Amino acid sequence: MKGRVLWFVAGTTAGVYGSVKARRLAYRLTPAGVTDQIAAWQLGAQAFAEELRTGMAHREAEIAAQLGLPALSPAADDRRSLGAAPPAAPHAPLPLSPYDE
Repeated sequence: MKGRVLWFVAGTTAGVYGSVKARRLAYRLTPAGVTDQIAAWQLGAQAFAEELRTGMAHREAEIAAQLGLPALSPAADDRRSLGAAPPAAPHAPLPLSPYDE
């Protein structure tokens, strides 16, 4: 008797689990589900890009401190992204590249 009850509970659990998974898969394949997946992917990509920018700025500040260079301000980052020349360090004897003047 205990064996039959055990197998009944195991079969019911497997059936419920399979039904839930099938329902979720069916929703993911609908237009609304695909839209939700794309929105979630975009949100994740934006969060990753923001974390990457934050980490890059932190690492650039660490490197600048190690080299004794002045840290870039956020306004300097905006100028650099717009194509303006970065400000020259007053104590740098030689430019690091032909583009750093």
